[in-house]
Amino acid sequence: MLVGGGHAHVQVIADWIHRPMPDVDLWVVSAEARSPYSGMVPGWLAGLYDYDEICIDVASLCARAQVIFVEDEMVGMDPGSRRIALRDGGFLDYDVLSLDVGSTLDPPAIAGATVLPLRPLSRLRARWDTLLAERADAGGEPLSVVGVGGGAAGFEALLALHRRVADHRPVAAVLVTRSDRLLPGLARGASRRAAHVLAGRGIALRTGQDYDATSPAAAARADVILWATGARPHAWQAACGLATDADGYFRIDRFLRSTSHSEVFACGDCAAWTDPLPKAGVYAVRMGPALIRNLRAAFGDGHPRAYRPQRRHLVLLSTADRQAIASWGPIAFSGTWVWRWKDRIDRRFVDRFRDPARAGQPRNPRSASRES
Repeated sequence: MLVGGGHAHVQVIADWIHRPMPDVDLWVVSAEARSPYSGMVPGWLAGLYDYDEICIDVASLCARAQVIFVEDEMVGMDPGSRRIALRDGGFLDYDVLSLDVGSTLDPPAIAGATVLPLRPLSRLRARWDTLLAERADAGGEPLSVVGVGGGAAGFEALLALHRRVADHRPVAAVLVTRSDRLLPGLARGASRRAAHVLAGRGIALRTGQDYDATSPAAAARADVILWATGARPHAWQAACGLATDADGYFRIDRFLRSTSHSEVFACGDCAAWTDPLPKAGVYAVRMGPALIRNLRAAFGDGHPRAYRPQRRHLVLLSTADRQAIASWGPIAFSGTWVWRWKDRIDRRFVDRFRDPARAGQPRNPRSASRES
């Protein structure tokens, strides 16, 4: 049983097309029939892609693999009886379970403002479309926007909204981050380039600050708040009976197995690695091959494979104008050519799951190091 249509699980399903296991029924449970690829979400927010272009059709992939697809959301589980609970009130039993359910955000409610959490991705489309419909055009009156969170998601989403709205009405925007610099953890050159882009669009940057949502002045100024900080596990995770860390994420070993229940695997944002990993799609993508091998090993097909996180990975950030910023270790660069590079990488990943002849085939190992 695979729960969630995330970046690791779609690789498992694609592998099943060419290598189904005899006497094993594979089930996939996902709240959405289509799964947006996180690397292309900023481009879609900016209007550079249609939504269909950024999505992997999980239901269609399951049909090609001849596996059972259930469009529903997991809301709990009983690992003792090996059963998961669904939002529609039903239950499903499993022998081996893999969880790739991502993370979520819990922003405050602020009177008079549209507060848009940027996770989970499965719910972002409807919220984004509603935001644009309600706020994009208001007779030229300035739109006040606050981006909360100075990581990649907050930076890219604020630029995307600015691009989508600025042609219809003036935008007064500010990005607030508690870090002492924009894009902490990336190359300082990337931070400087990102700050330069914000300044060029007339977007103010406030570092070293928490956004005080309870302040009357803050509430009065904000029409839209893009919330991109404080990723959280889903509410049911801490009480589900599996081992979790202090934040409620599933504890896993080097084989991606739950540290308390060896028949349960977890990957991507919902899992807690021994040394904390950033909540970034690149790690879920890289977990895919190890997860494939380890799920097969759980049924006696081969030996398990340890997942080894890469020491560094390429980060490519869209600036909403068909340009991008790249960060690799201490190195940073930017330009139109970086956007074209990012576009090729992202399209190649999504296209793997659209072409039946390619789905499930191993990738060129050289391209894996460039997955953003």
